[in-house]
Amino acid sequence: MEDARNATRESACQARQAPFSGTLLQSLDLKGRYLFATLTLMTLVAYLVFLEEVFYIYRKIPPSKRSIFIWINASSPVIALTSCLGMWIPRATMFTDFAAGAFFAIVIHKFLLMMIKECGGQKMFLRRFQPGRFKISTGPCCCCCFCLPLPHITSGSLFWLKVGTFQLALLQPVLVLLAIVLWTNGTYSLSDLSPRGAAVWLGGLGGVLTVVALWPVGILFHHVRGLLAHKNISPKFALFQFCLLLNHLQSAVFNVLAMVGTITCSPPLSPSSRGAQMNQQLLITEMFLITLASRVVYRKRYRDLDPPGDPDPGSRTPGPTDPAGGGGSPPL
Repeated sequence: MEDARNATRESACQARQAPFSGTLLQSLDLKGRYLFATLTLMTLVAYLVFLEEVFYIYRKIPPSKRSIFIWINASSPVIALTSCLGMWIPRATMFTDFAAGAFFAIVIHKFLLMMIKECGGQKMFLRRFQPGRFKISTGPCCCCCFCLPLPHITSGSLFWLKVGTFQLALLQPVLVLLAIVLWTNGTYSLSDLSPRGAAVWLGGLGGVLTVVALWPVGILFHHVRGLLAHKNISPKFALFQFCLLLNHLQSAVFNVLAMVGTITCSPPLSPSSRGAQMNQQLLITEMFLITLASRVVYRKRYRDLDPPGDPDPGSRTPGPTDPAGGGGSPPL
């Protein structure tokens, strides 16, 4: 009997694939079931908060900003949902991670557009800041390269900033599709990190594209954070960065810990599967808290920006139509 248990444990620890959901649920004790139920409830509450926020946005936000606000506010509930699905169905972890990564690639582009919209749109942005210059020695690419030139703020330079974020929103789904196709052929495996494996090259290319996409966001944020300080742009940017780091960096840390043996196997979960499950459980909790924080940050009332050249900015009264993008109506 003891030999059979040891053989079962050894086979589970050496398994390359995660167990089926039925096998995982049968292995849970009472504490594990309560943990799964609590995390699922937190995911449901996060989605209910998001749906209430969507209802608020449709009632209070101008049409030009609705879709951008909805996309950005949806990032944490979507990541919580994909993590919850991966927690319940361990074999779907790769696909849920792909879905979360592709969705957040679009959110990065939407966040850049939101900062431009909060300045009054592209035309108003150019009127406010021309003939100034962009400081491009910012993170994550060139934070230490102070010798870089300062390009003029023009419609062309603003276009290239948009291209920098749009390329990730366009190419990330392509990389996901390519990874799925290679996985069906047995060529792509997250556990194969050798130079001959496709996971290293696709993951590395995705990381480079992500860093390139974050560079325009950092450039624009450092340029408008003073102007948009009363619009809570710094807390919004902080929540955006938290989502990014937790969704990408945290999972990489758990993968490394599983590879070096810090995370041990716990049948029926192998070290890699257990590390993925721990990451998903943490992500659900973190995205739940970020969802609640986003609801507060994106509902704070503030006034619209005054038009460039307004001689008396204090004489302008806030409009009633845009409480989350500038206005005076109280939130629900």
